Amino acid sequence: MYSSGVIIDFHTHIFPPQVRDERDEYIRRDATFAEMYADPKTKLATSEDLLEQMDAAEVGASVAVGFAWTDDELNVRHNDYLLDEAAKSDGRIVPFCTVNPAHDSAAEEAIRVARAGAKGLGELRPDSQGWSLTGEAGKELANVAKRENLILLFHVTEPVGRDYAGKQGGALTDFAEFATTHQEIPIVGAHLAGGLPFYAPMPEVRETFDHLYVDTAAQRLLYDHTAYEHLIGLIGAERILLGSDYPLVPQSLQIEELRSGVFRSSDLDLILGANAQRLLGL
Repeated sequence: MYSSGVIIDFHTHIFPPQVRDERDEYIRRDATFAEMYADPKTKLATSEDLLEQMDAAEVGASVAVGFAWTDDELNVRHNDYLLDEAAKSDGRIVPFCTVNPAHDSAAEEAIRVARAGAKGLGELRPDSQGWSLTGEAGKELANVAKRENLILLFHVTEPVGRDYAGKQGGALTDFAEFATTHQEIPIVGAHLAGGLPFYAPMPEVRETFDHLYVDTAAQRLLYDHTAYEHLIGLIGAERILLGSDYPLVPQSLQIEELRSGVFRSSDLDLILGANAQRLLGL
C-alpha cells in the first residue's frame, strides 16, 4: 500500500454554487456545458464537496481544473472561484484556471490568474472553444505559459472507442503536434492523453515524453485495468499522474484501481503523488 508521501489528485472539477443552482441558465449559454451537464443526475461539485471527498479518500491535495467556457465572462467568474477557494484551502486545492484563446483577452487573463496563484491552465478544449491548437492561438498560449511558468492541461480525444458526452474537444493529432513543437513547457494530456502513449514506440512520439505527462482521469471508463502496466512499460511511471476526474469518478475508486493495477511500490509512489509534487513544486 502507498504510504510514503502525500496523495495528489491531478484532475478534479469544481464549480461555483451558482452554476449548480442555476444549471439551466448555463446550459443555455454554453453548448459544451449543455452536452456534458444537461442531465440533472450529472453531479456538479463545489469546493466543499471536493474537500469532503478528499478527507474520505485521504487525498492531501487536488488540482481543481476550470471548465472551457466559450464566453470570457464565464471563464473569469469560474477562475475567480477557483482562486478564492484555493486560497481558503490551506494548499489542499491547487487551481488550474481556463481561458479561451479564441479571444484577444486570453493572454491578459492567463497572466492575471498566474499572478494570483494559478499553477496552470486547464482543462483546455480547443475544438470546443473554437481555436486552433496548432495555429497562432496555440503559439501565443505556449508563449504565455512559458513566461508565466504555467502548466498546460488539455482534454485529449481518443480517436477510437465508444462515443460519450464530452468526448470531443481536443484532437489527438493536434495535441501531439503541439506537444512536439513546444517542448519548453510542461504539458499534461488528460485521459491518458487520448491514447498517445500507446504510440510511444515511435521515436518521434517517445521524445515528447521528456516534458509531457498523462493523467488517469476517467481511465476506468475508457480502458481496462491492464492499461497501467502497459503505460509504465511504454513511457515510465514518472510520466503518469493520478487523476480521478471527480466527481465523475470517486477519488477512492481511482486510487484503489491504481493500487490494484500497478505492481511495483516505487511506481505507485510516483503516480499517486511524487510526480505531481515535483511538477507542481509543492
